[in-house]
Amino acid sequence: MSFWQDPIAVIGQLILDLLHSLNLPEGWIVFIYTLISVVAVASFGLLLVIFLIWLERKVAARFQDRVGPNRAGPFGLLQTFADMVKLVTKEDVVPEKADKLIFNLAPILSLIAVLLIWAVVPFAPGWIGTDLNVGVLYIAAVGSFGILSVLMAGWSSNNKYALLGAFRAVAQLISYEVPMLLTMMIPVLLARGMGMVQMVTVQDTWFIFLAPAAGIIFLVSSIAEIGRTPFDLLEAESELVAGYHTEYTGMKFGMFFAAEFLHAFTVGVLFAILFLGGWRGPGAEEIPILGMFYLMIKGFLGYFVVMWVRSTLPRIRIDHMMAFNWKFLTPVALALLILTALLDKIFAGTALRLPALLGANLVVLALGYWISTLMSRRQAKERTKFKKRPVAKPA
Repeated sequence: MSFWQDPIAVIGQLILDLLHSLNLPEGWIVFIYTLISVVAVASFGLLLVIFLIWLERKVAARFQDRVGPNRAGPFGLLQTFADMVKLVTKEDVVPEKADKLIFNLAPILSLIAVLLIWAVVPFAPGWIGTDLNVGVLYIAAVGSFGILSVLMAGWSSNNKYALLGAFRAVAQLISYEVPMLLTMMIPVLLARGMGMVQMVTVQDTWFIFLAPAAGIIFLVSSIAEIGRTPFDLLEAESELVAGYHTEYTGMKFGMFFAAEFLHAFTVGVLFAILFLGGWRGPGAEEIPILGMFYLMIKGFLGYFVVMWVRSTLPRIRIDHMMAFNWKFLTPVALALLILTALLDKIFAGTALRLPALLGANLVVLALGYWISTLMSRRQAKERTKFKKRPVAKPA
């Protein structure tokens, strides 16, 4: 196979040949090759985030009838590099009474939590860091490190605004993990396994057609999980200055900033793998680089939805946000999981599998919306009655 068809395989073989030519022990060869692979995957994510920051600024500018970055370099492409230079040269301030060890570890853990997810992402046929048979469970586990980093940052800063941001993290991020994990289990049921490679290879029919409601709930809860608008209560500048990272400066703030943008794109990539067939597409199995192209296109499609939501919707109240999760997303996700398990077992291997699962998703979504609308109207009537209640005059 030529370099342009499968560059990763060609480069990997050259590295192995070079290591073998040095007559190193087999254990050292495996260790060095694995280390190079880890550095390559991590570097891909860190370099990609530079482009993502520029892209999101330009897209948000178009949504809001602005120009966006257009001074540093052609089309403002060097603006992110200018910001990096500014962050590196800024003074590193640590509060006097902060827990310095935890304070310094929090931004590093925030970025590591996102990069660890990419270790199990199948970029193309044969292009994966490690093919775990519990890949979905691994993603759920390492994703929780991001929540831990928020808690560490808020608590260690010894700042009331940062601590309030950390408290909101407990309420929001952990709560929205429930519907997110429930909907992640639906592709697991349909694929008959938790491996990310298996998740892609079995999608002759994209799972978004079998479970569209689950895909929507996964995307919504993932947006809340990364603290993006309209769920950005963790760092509500009108209430908490900057939330959990109020006390961070320089590159420590830059790490939180980069982790947020990379996590937003990672959500798009995970959505593509779980519901849009991942790298699958015409010619992808014969030419792996095409698979990488298909995955990036699908990932950017999900990322565009995240940017669209951020650029157009206002921040919601925290009580509304929690009610939306526990009164709508979680019950609907649980109902979808139970129905998917039953219908997929009943109609397995038949032509009725797709219409049965699709119809169940649409019915559950419609019923959930109808019930939540009735509840909202009832609450609105109760508030109206309370306002109209006559006030007793003093004797």
